[in-house]
Amino acid sequence: MRTPPPPTHSPGPLRAAALAAAVCLLAGGCSALGGDEDGSAAAAGGSGGDRMKVVMVTHGGEGDAFWDRVRKGAEAAAAKDGIDLTYAGDADAADQADLVRDAVRDKVDGIAVTLAKPQAMKAPIAEAKAAGIPVVGLNSGMDAWRSTGLLEYFGQDESVAGRAVGDKLDDLKAKHALCVIHERGNVAVEARCAGVKKTFGGETEMLYVEGTDMKAVGAAVTARLRQDPSIDEVVTNGAAFALAAVESVAEAGSRANVATFDLDNDLVAAVKRGDVQFAVDQQPYLQGYLAVDALWLYRTNGNVSGGGVEPVLTGPAFVTRTNADTVARFAAGGTR
Repeated sequence: MRTPPPPTHSPGPLRAAALAAAVCLLAGGCSALGGDEDGSAAAAGGSGGDRMKVVMVTHGGEGDAFWDRVRKGAEAAAAKDGIDLTYAGDADAADQADLVRDAVRDKVDGIAVTLAKPQAMKAPIAEAKAAGIPVVGLNSGMDAWRSTGLLEYFGQDESVAGRAVGDKLDDLKAKHALCVIHERGNVAVEARCAGVKKTFGGETEMLYVEGTDMKAVGAAVTARLRQDPSIDEVVTNGAAFALAAVESVAEAGSRANVATFDLDNDLVAAVKRGDVQFAVDQQPYLQGYLAVDALWLYRTNGNVSGGGVEPVLTGPAFVTRTNADTVARFAAGGTR
């Protein structure tokens, strides 16, 4: 169980709110995560005070379906390995860094982090390493995980994924793509759109929007489509943004198609209907699962995936109308 921070330290309201959702995971231990009540899962990771304690810190917001899948994968691995898992998400890079420092003070056995803003995480990761706590990365920071000092990394090479989308747009005979960036400075999102631009033979235009305000996102896309009827493809960086873009296309009276990175159950249904051309799946459930399981393997058997020099890739995989039925079965269960 995660112990409270020292009396001299009081986490800010954002961090406290982010950690509140993890209380049920800690209070019930393995059984709260779906482990066997007879303690078989606990035996894998020890019992009582010997149970491994892991903290996962992401930049995902509460209620975001994508991060729900990351968390679900992490919880599944924790249940299997008999781990006490604390999951916390915060969109603010400084608060993410403080969450890692909290974990170091709590003397946890392992930490998993995302690197949407790598520079902000460099110092707290160094503090964890100095304390002898292994830290692995997932989801964001493909180009920075080694220089930041992480032990292992699990995710999608966003530049490769972007280039793959650019090639696919060429195959689809698109001419003018609008790549919607919902978080300025997020290295993963920026790398995707840069990758599209690198391989797409047509024009790639970046549109920066405020991703925390979905109405504003939709309005911005609608306005740009009305201004330039030559835009024939809208590429977004999340399922919710793709569904909003579908509405924007209709409101603008545009003939543009919509494609996206990342998916959820509603997005897969939209692909099946033909409302969205395709989606790129980086398998967030797998990212969360592998990150937690890797810490357990490192502790129990000294394993380091990729030898500590290569990332473990979880994508890209394209979801189109031809394979949407297969993916929909897992998406409905919250694992794709």
